[in-house]
Amino acid sequence: MTSPESATPFAHPMRMILIISLAAAIGLGIGRFAYSLVLPDMRDSLGWSYSTAGFMNTVNAIGYLAGALGAASFIRRVGLFRATWIGALACVVSLGICALSGNVILFSFGRLLSGLGAAATFVGGGTLAATIAQSRPEKSAVLLSLFYTGPGTGLIVSGLAAPFLLQYFGPGSWWIVWTVLTVLTALMMIPLLLNPVDVPATKTSTATSSIALRPIAFYLAGYFLFGAGYIAYMTFMIAYVRDGGGDAAAQSGFWCLIGLMSFVGPWLWRGLMARGESGMTTAIMIGVTCLGTFIALLGTSPMLLAASAFVFGLSFFPVVAATTVFARLNYPPEAWPKAIGILTITFGIGQTLGPFVTGAITDAMGSLSYALTISTAALALGAVLCAFQRPLKG
Repeated sequence: MTSPESATPFAHPMRMILIISLAAAIGLGIGRFAYSLVLPDMRDSLGWSYSTAGFMNTVNAIGYLAGALGAASFIRRVGLFRATWIGALACVVSLGICALSGNVILFSFGRLLSGLGAAATFVGGGTLAATIAQSRPEKSAVLLSLFYTGPGTGLIVSGLAAPFLLQYFGPGSWWIVWTVLTVLTALMMIPLLLNPVDVPATKTSTATSSIALRPIAFYLAGYFLFGAGYIAYMTFMIAYVRDGGGDAAAQSGFWCLIGLMSFVGPWLWRGLMARGESGMTTAIMIGVTCLGTFIALLGTSPMLLAASAFVFGLSFFPVVAATTVFARLNYPPEAWPKAIGILTITFGIGQTLGPFVTGAITDAMGSLSYALTISTAALALGAVLCAFQRPLKG
């Protein structure tokens, strides 16, 4: 599925996509996921229940959902690259807000803004990356996957910083972590702003195509369950590691291992990703993600937790990449923003429900293992549903 426009060459596609991936590192890897690293200290210091702690990620997911709903319109108004860096900047500001106070309302606003910005970085950046990757059809799957190493970069940055800052400064130092992360993400904005990616508006940013939902119903349902299932793991696993006796080094190692595996994922899955016009590619990756959550249920020994992080990290970011490949292979370029936006909305609804529901169940049952059980079940069912999706041109 190519066109003269989509075949337009880009001089340095790999470098361009890696620079764009910094937006995803800021928006998702840090803006969205670093909260899990700070959550245990905030719970202890502020007296939050698991429901309240989970609600903060639900608010973040609501912002992500709202951002995804408006992403196509926002992109049409400001363009792909501008939408991407504006979203990343919003995430930097949100981190600064989170450092100001543990007040539930103010902190919730910071998390809401972070979700809005993350959606813009994902839809805008993902569409930009898809456009650039299309210029090298023989390498398109690997090139596109490079964008999704961005969140892994963010995980590593936050994983190397947050646990040790909390250990050094002691209980109640959560605001110091947010402050440091604000500074780090501001620095990450610099190469993004200094290297604008020029994509003419006629390529994808003016998308107005309609997308029929019924032909992709299985895929949407499976992706919804993936959103609900993976976020329970990503929200509460650091608390799970800490409750199992893991110190700052264990928490950092666990988090960074997930991030490191996200760099391996594109190479491991590149052949399967290139054939991602059906839902089977996504189903297999969700299935592997499910295995990662299941391993964590077996215990909190260092070996089991390392295996869980290894397997989970190897597959969960590539799932998101696979959905972009699915959109790219099944729709014309002008429909990519809308198709990616619909997938992001579906994902966002799952993310909205997952943290609060699992947090409430954890409060009621008294153990984080229940959250992981729900996560595992949701991922397993999501994999089954995606497996039923057929190519739209079949």
